[in-house]
Amino acid sequence: MLEALTNLFFPKACVGCDAFLLTNEIVICAKCRHEIPLTTHHLNPENEVTKQFYGRMKIEYGSSFMYFHKKGMVQEIIHGLKYHGHEEIGTLIGNWYADDLKKIEILKTVDEIIPVPLHPRKLKERGFNQVTTFGKSLSENLAIAYDENLLHRNIYSKTQTFKNLIGRTDNAEAIFDVTFNENHHNKHFLLVDDVLTSGATLEACGKAILKIPGAKLSVVTMAYSHS
Repeated sequence: MLEALTNLFFPKACVGCDAFLLTNEIVICAKCRHEIPLTTHHLNPENEVTKQFYGRMKIEYGSSFMYFHKKGMVQEIIHGLKYHGHEEIGTLIGNWYADDLKKIEILKTVDEIIPVPLHPRKLKERGFNQVTTFGKSLSENLAIAYDENLLHRNIYSKTQTFKNLIGRTDNAEAIFDVTFNENHHNKHFLLVDDVLTSGATLEACGKAILKIPGAKLSVVTMAYSHS
């Protein structure tokens, strides 16, 4: 009753277009859901994500859910999650994409889902990791353990500085590291992030994970950037 009254006087808006959501709509209105540019990567093992890591690091599987274009709807959605605290967006996208990922045989061998981490200082500033709800919803839907303690970020930096650091091979490997024991040996890890652009961040994270003896790696992101 209280929620109904709250929605009556303070109706929730779609994160894609700012239109008021109808009673049966959650986070994103039906019109925007229909217009989101989906990649259908899950239907093609040789998709843009897997090709992007050829010769860079070995992955078992890779895919993104939707295409990210500058000033496009997906940018609005991701920005709503990342900068405006709408963590429910990650849950929605995770639940949505899990229906496709359940059909991928190689993902049935994944032992743990690993989010790209924020530096502790950045986490304190922002208050949350924008990948958490996405990763946890995949964890719940795919019945795979979620581990946010395996991979950690050693260096705090502003966005542009970070891009410069990670663009240099000698620095990239120092940015991320793993804390593991024998229980992590020979496991298949699914690394998740919000947007795949150059792939440098995921590559640095992935190479840190692949230092674990016998580790296998797959990569899934909410969006793939064409920017």
